[in-house]
Amino acid sequence: MKLLRKILFPFVPLYYFVVFLRNKLYDLSFFKSTTYDFPLICIGNLSVGGTGKTPMVEYLVSFLKKEYQIATLSRGYGRNSKGFVIADLQPTSQDIGDEPLQFFNKFKDITVAVDADRQNGLELLKKSKPSIEVVLLDDAFQHRKVLAGFNILLTAYDQLYCSDYVLPTGNLREPKSGAKRAQLIVVTKSPEGLSQKHKSSIIQQLNPEPNQKVFFSSIHYSDVLISSRSNLPVDDLKDIVFTLVTGIANPAPLVAHLKSIGLDFEHLEFKDHHGFSKSDLKLIYSKPLVLTTEKDFSRLSSDSQNQIYYLPIQLKIDRADEFEKLVDSYVKHHIA
Repeated sequence: MKLLRKILFPFVPLYYFVVFLRNKLYDLSFFKSTTYDFPLICIGNLSVGGTGKTPMVEYLVSFLKKEYQIATLSRGYGRNSKGFVIADLQPTSQDIGDEPLQFFNKFKDITVAVDADRQNGLELLKKSKPSIEVVLLDDAFQHRKVLAGFNILLTAYDQLYCSDYVLPTGNLREPKSGAKRAQLIVVTKSPEGLSQKHKSSIIQQLNPEPNQKVFFSSIHYSDVLISSRSNLPVDDLKDIVFTLVTGIANPAPLVAHLKSIGLDFEHLEFKDHHGFSKSDLKLIYSKPLVLTTEKDFSRLSSDSQNQIYYLPIQLKIDRADEFEKLVDSYVKHHIA
């Protein structure tokens, strides 16, 4: 794959030009963006792959839902359904996709909706749920037809967008200049205890605009595993050879964490949003103890498979009070 990407390097200028031109036509209003009279917060990135959008959406939901009626709107990647769908009763990942199902299972007091057409999704969402006050747009930074009032741009600590190339050689969906549309930039998956000197060096590399704020977030792993029927201390895995199953974009941080605490395991790694086949499930269910991610757990767990656990994670943001104040200030100022 790396060799193929190098071979495709001559196509980088063409991809760059096409996406740059598209963005410029939106910036100059030749292409129209729709604005909205309610707070609309977009969580996205410049690159393909996992930058931690799901934990960030959950972080925002957790503190905003205390005061506002919240909805999430996602594409619903990997679902079998089409068009606009609101999660209701007992949806599956085939109905709404992996991440929206995780939102639905975790937050029973918010509205979870999916639509690949964000304009259509927002219109139908507000019609069907007029009480909604704030909408979180999951992975919609490149959806220029919708003009979010507040953009939170994520970039992974080990793969900063400022050090990357656009597709097909690099991982950027659009040129680095697209970062200027964000109000906040969050360096995700940062090591805990990162020094201020190191943070300053990264901020200098990102070269934010004067109006932009840069924050750093890290992932805190729980010390308790959760299944559909019981919990299990992580320390109990130290004397067990178990199987780790992942179907996410970047399992490296989870693998590194498990190894750092001295665990011994085999790793069945699938691509992001992988549709588990019958043979996949037969193999996974044959394992005596399975550890997976929360996203994958929603697709793998069943009443008959009590040996499947997931490891909860929690997002920690440095200067969290300042971060939340900036988001809340935008919401308060724009709420109808």
